[in-house]
Amino acid sequence: MCMDDTNAMITVSDVLEYMFCPRFIFYMYCLTISQYEGRRFKVQTGRDVHEKKRITNPDYFRKKLGVCGRCQEVYLSSETHHIKAIVDDVLTFDDGTMGPFEYKFSEFKGRIPETYEMQLAFQALLIQEVYHSKVTRGYICFVRSQNVVKEVPISEEMIDSLAEIVQSILSIIQEGYYPKKTIITNRCDDCTYRKICV
Repeated sequence: MCMDDTNAMITVSDVLEYMFCPRFIFYMYCLTISQYEGRRFKVQTGRDVHEKKRITNPDYFRKKLGVCGRCQEVYLSSETHHIKAIVDDVLTFDDGTMGPFEYKFSEFKGRIPETYEMQLAFQALLIQEVYHSKVTRGYICFVRSQNVVKEVPISEEMIDSLAEIVQSILSIIQEGYYPKKTIITNRCDDCTYRKICV
């Protein structure tokens, strides 16, 4: 066992690392070997932009997205699902539903990456749990494409897929088993753990 199951709280980053390769979770939690992602320029730049570049005009949200309420930098957690996150914006829509809004330091290239969709699903699950409100959509703001905003439908299938990933992560952490690595072999070339991965 790597960690007491009562203390295990999964983050969005954990889910994205698992999607990249399940062994990231084993190395980070069971062997406590950090990957030092904070040293990467793009990661740090993205964090800086998160702090400085935001859509602050409330009329944009009200007129374009039908928003009647907005909370920024909201910390949410669920002991039931063992997950936690800070959501850039939690929006309340005119139809009574709610949804997450995320800023990304990236360009929109015609489609929403799966990792972004999964992050919104993660946040949607938290919003549903904490606010007891239905979540059917979320939004991504692509900062490097002049703040273009794209809607992402949140389906039950996305939530179910996320729940399976979270359970797999918890199993690795709690049982300490060594998972199979990613089947996408070119990911290994730029992996922090490539020298110790068997």
